[in-house]
Amino acid sequence: MAPGRNRGWLLRLVVAFGFAQGAVSMARPAVSYRALALGADERAVGVIAGVYALLPLFAAVPLGRRTDHGRCAPLLPVGVVLISGGCALSGLAGSLWTMALWSGVMGLGHLCFVIGAQSLVARQSAPHEQDRNFGHFTIGASLGQLIGPIAAGALIDGHDMPGSSALALVAAGAGAAVAITSLWRIEDRTAVNSRTGQGERVPVGRILRARGVPAGMLISLSVLSATDILTAYLPVVGEHRDITPAVIGVLLSVRAGATIACRLVLTPLLRLLGRPALLTVTCFLAAVLCAGIALPVPVWALALMLALLGFCLGVGQPLSMTTVVQAAPDGARSTALALRLTGNRLGQVAAPAGAGVVAGVAGVAAPFVMLGVLLLVSAGVAVRSPGAAGRREGVGRVPWTRRKDPALRRTSDI
Repeated sequence: MAPGRNRGWLLRLVVAFGFAQGAVSMARPAVSYRALALGADERAVGVIAGVYALLPLFAAVPLGRRTDHGRCAPLLPVGVVLISGGCALSGLAGSLWTMALWSGVMGLGHLCFVIGAQSLVARQSAPHEQDRNFGHFTIGASLGQLIGPIAAGALIDGHDMPGSSALALVAAGAGAAVAITSLWRIEDRTAVNSRTGQGERVPVGRILRARGVPAGMLISLSVLSATDILTAYLPVVGEHRDITPAVIGVLLSVRAGATIACRLVLTPLLRLLGRPALLTVTCFLAAVLCAGIALPVPVWALALMLALLGFCLGVGQPLSMTTVVQAAPDGARSTALALRLTGNRLGQVAAPAGAGVVAGVAGVAAPFVMLGVLLLVSAGVAVRSPGAAGRREGVGRVPWTRRKDPALRRTSDI
C-alpha cells in the first residue's frame, strides 16, 4: 500500500485512539478527585499528576529508535494493556504513593500507544497529506477528551468521593480495553519490510539541531502542558469555587469539543493563514485565555473561555507533529517524534509539579497564569518557524521530503 492510497487504517486508528484517550481523560480527573478524598493537598495532586509522565520519560527515545527500524503496530496493544491496567489499579489503590505508581503505568501505556500511532501516521501518509492526517488522527484524542471528563463527572459523586472516584477509574480501564478491537492488521507490513534496516542510527544531537525540531517540541510541550494542567487542576479550581464535579466534567468536554471543531476545519485554516501564522495566532490567543481562567468569572464565562481555548489548542499538536516529521533527518522520524514526546513528558513532569508549588504559594488559579506565559513564548517561537522561509523559497506546495525521495515524487499534489 503506497502512502496516501487507502485511509481505512486511519479511521480505525482514530477509533482506537478515541477509546484509549477517553480512558486517560476519564482517569486523570478521577485520580485528582480520589487523591483529594484520600487527603491530598494541591501539592500532592501536582506530584501525582507529574508521576504520570515520569515513568515514560526515559522510554520514549528507545521506543522511537525501535520503531524507526521496525514495526509500529506492536506498540499499540501494549499501550492499551498498560493504560487499562493503570486506570483500574489506580482505582483499587488505597494510598497516595500506590496511586502515583499506577498513574505512572497509565502514562507509560499512553506513551507506547502514541509513539506507535504517530509513527504509523507518518509512515503511511504521503508528505503532502501529513498535516491533514495528523489533524484527523488527533480528532481521536479530542473525542476521548470530550467523552472522558463527562463520564468521570457522571460517575463521581461528591457525597461518596472515595468510592465513586474508584468506580470511575475501574470503568476507565474497561473502556481502554475496547481499543484493542480496532487494531487488527492496521499496519502495512510490505512498507515496513522495505524500510527496516536501512540507514545508520542518527545521533540524537543531530535530530535536535535540525531546524524546526526544537520549535515543534516547544509548541507541543506548551499545548500539552496547558491541556494537562486544565485536566488536573480544573477539579481543584472547582472545589475552591463550589463548582460540582459534573459541571467540571462538562467544562472539560466543552474544551475538547472545541478542539474537535478546530481540527475539522484545520485544512482551510492552513490554506488561509499558513502553518507559522496559524501557530503564532493560536498560541498567543491561548496564552491570553489561560491567564483569564485565573479570574473569578461565572461558570458561563468560564465555559466560553474554555471553548475558545480548546479551539486554539487544537492547532498546536497536529502541526507540531508535521513540523517535526518534515524537519527530521531521513531514517529518524520516529525518533524525532519520540523526542517530541520526551519534551511533552518533561513538561508533564515539570508543569504539574511547578503548578503544585505555585498553587500552594499563590492560589489554585496561579498555574493558569504560568501556562499563559509558556504559551506566549511558544507564539514567539512559532513566528520564526521554518515554514515561513519554506514558502518564500517556493517549497510550500511540495514538501522537501518529496523532493529528496524520488519514490515520493509520483504522489499527486494538493
